[in-house]
Amino acid sequence: MNALGYARERRLGLSALALLMMFVVGVVYLLFGTLRMDPARSDKLVRVHLAETGGLLPGQDVTLRGVPVGRVRSIDLSGDGVVAVAALHPDTEIPTDSEVRVSALSPAGEQYLDFRANRNDGPYLDDGSEIDRSATSTPVTLGTLLGNLDGTLQQIETAKLGAVLDELRVGPEGSAKLAAILDGGAFLVSTLDSVLPQTVSLFNTSRVVLGTVRDVNPGLAATSKDLNSVLGGVQRMDAGYRTLLDRGPDTMAGLDDIVADNSPTMVQLLGNLTTVSQLAYLRVPALEEFLFPQYRAGSALEALGSSFRDGGVWGAVSLYQRYSCDYNLPHAPPTVPDHPEPYLYTYCPNPDPKYLVRGARNAPRPPGDDTAGPPPGADPLRRADPTPTGPLTIQTPYAGPILPVPPAPSGP
Repeated sequence: MNALGYARERRLGLSALALLMMFVVGVVYLLFGTLRMDPARSDKLVRVHLAETGGLLPGQDVTLRGVPVGRVRSIDLSGDGVVAVAALHPDTEIPTDSEVRVSALSPAGEQYLDFRANRNDGPYLDDGSEIDRSATSTPVTLGTLLGNLDGTLQQIETAKLGAVLDELRVGPEGSAKLAAILDGGAFLVSTLDSVLPQTVSLFNTSRVVLGTVRDVNPGLAATSKDLNSVLGGVQRMDAGYRTLLDRGPDTMAGLDDIVADNSPTMVQLLGNLTTVSQLAYLRVPALEEFLFPQYRAGSALEALGSSFRDGGVWGAVSLYQRYSCDYNLPHAPPTVPDHPEPYLYTYCPNPDPKYLVRGARNAPRPPGDDTAGPPPGADPLRRADPTPTGPLTIQTPYAGPILPVPPAPSGP
């Protein structure tokens, strides 16, 4: 009762003492807890070179990947930028090659200095360390943003934008659609932000592509004009294409039947064509000179084309007998219908160069080719291989085929 009475008698003084204690506790909490001030702590001072402040002010936080590790002590001007002095806690270990970025908590500001370490081992930043400007980055300033936004806004056609807004306002769900468009735009921007390097690379590549398209724009215009003419011709021939497509399956089926009927002899035919193609390849210069001459006037195609003129076919007949070569081969009577295979080596034995000037002996040949005469030691009476026969081949023995012709074998 004495203590209770003593407290009741001095309640004003005790209340003042309690308020004073609460004030002291609040000040201590504010200094050491909120403001994180510790007079007994010796901080490490690190100088960070920046191109610009980016809104950073003295007294703002210094973080290591978002975790507070100190405060910005001061910001000083340098020759080509600014220097932010960061006071770090003495027990903080930050690698010397860490990247530093000025970040913001919100669009309204609240910038802070954020260290981003790429490893956990040393060496670490110490008192007096400096971070080069090449390892720092700052956010886009408001002035730069407004300048770029001004160029973007100038490209917007207000009349068309007003028409879009009017259409959205007319519909009963116009506001909801506008909100969906804005939400989609925000989602697109956030997605592009997550892949910012790829987006920048895409824009740079697109600039090259669009520049190339701009350079070839006249050619594209001419191509589109020509393509319009081609498609116009295709449209005029629509009936013919439809007829072709209608008759195409029957024609292809007939072609398949021809290939199937001649399949036994097709392999040997293709083998012979291989030999023909090899010979033709070796004589490409001669064929080019024959069709498109470079060392003489006129060509075989021009001569053949000149024969068809004035509504008729024109030709010249020479009454003078020309020289003919005797190939020194046996001559079969034309009345004997045995259809023998031709001789392989039919070369003119007359070496006089004034005869057969355009003969096979004087044809252009590739280097090392010696086919102007028969091979050494070849049989001059050798004939070609027998003609391949198939199930549908009509045999031509002596005096003609056997009649009636037997039916073709059935089955595969």
